[in-house]
Amino acid sequence: MTVKKLSIGLTALLLAACTPASPPESASAPAPSTTTDVTAGLADPGQAPALWRVSDEDTTVWLFGTIHMLPSGFEWRNPAIDAAIASSDELVLETVMSGEQSESALLLMQLGITPGLPPIGERVPEEVHPQLAAMIARGPFPESFLNGLETWAAALMLVGVTLNDLGLDSESGVEEQLEQIFNLAHKRVTGLETPAQQLGYFDTLPEDAQRNFLATVIDAPDDVRAEFQAMLNAWITGDEAAIAETFDSEMAEFAALRAALLTNRNARWAQWVGERLDRPGTVFLAVGAGHLAGGESVQDFLSRAGLEVVRVQ
Repeated sequence: MTVKKLSIGLTALLLAACTPASPPESASAPAPSTTTDVTAGLADPGQAPALWRVSDEDTTVWLFGTIHMLPSGFEWRNPAIDAAIASSDELVLETVMSGEQSESALLLMQLGITPGLPPIGERVPEEVHPQLAAMIARGPFPESFLNGLETWAAALMLVGVTLNDLGLDSESGVEEQLEQIFNLAHKRVTGLETPAQQLGYFDTLPEDAQRNFLATVIDAPDDVRAEFQAMLNAWITGDEAAIAETFDSEMAEFAALRAALLTNRNARWAQWVGERLDRPGTVFLAVGAGHLAGGESVQDFLSRAGLEVVRVQ
């Protein structure tokens, strides 16, 4: 059987920053990692990601698609985005972390540790065993530790290894920068979901879907650089069609994962936007760009509800 992959670019657009930055104390000392420079050959930073507006006579909701992890110093803002930010009274993200990565790590451990699980190697196809072993060797978590995690939790730990390979982390992402801007302006910052809800989407996946997810995130560092750079270029140039095509092609075989992480959440968020229009004010809503691309996107559900969504850049 050939394992179908979710590219790290798609993962960076889809998954909020829910993997711990460092191993919990129960894990042994980290192994050195190999960092890949992803800044070479990027699109002109003067170009900008897509931005939409939903409004009525006294309310405006800006819709901005983010990428959760970026190379340090990567430029993505432009005058249109800055104007939308400045006009907004409130920032709304997928979730707002408490500020302590250790708390999210503890939450993941509370949900993700189950005794008596089969070894992690038995939960993936044999063809990816060499790459799995290589990822474990590069990361901070020994195989014995991953063996005790539920399959979805082990997969998120390995996503963290790949992000580290690329030199990416959540503190370099769009959400972190937006939070700083709004906090400095003493404006409200809220989340559509709690961290527990986000991790719960994975925790409630059927085991076969969890194993599919685990198999898809096992990859070699040489394979992920081009994938991430292509997705980063699509995002920074506002190429909604390219982002949508990637999601459609890569998630076609993962119905349960797509429903849990994309479709169901997009429908709820669109309902939130519709209800928010009943109260005056201006909101800057920033969610992963994959939620704002293609069929069953947030905009798609808003249009089905009779609301006009205008792309402003």
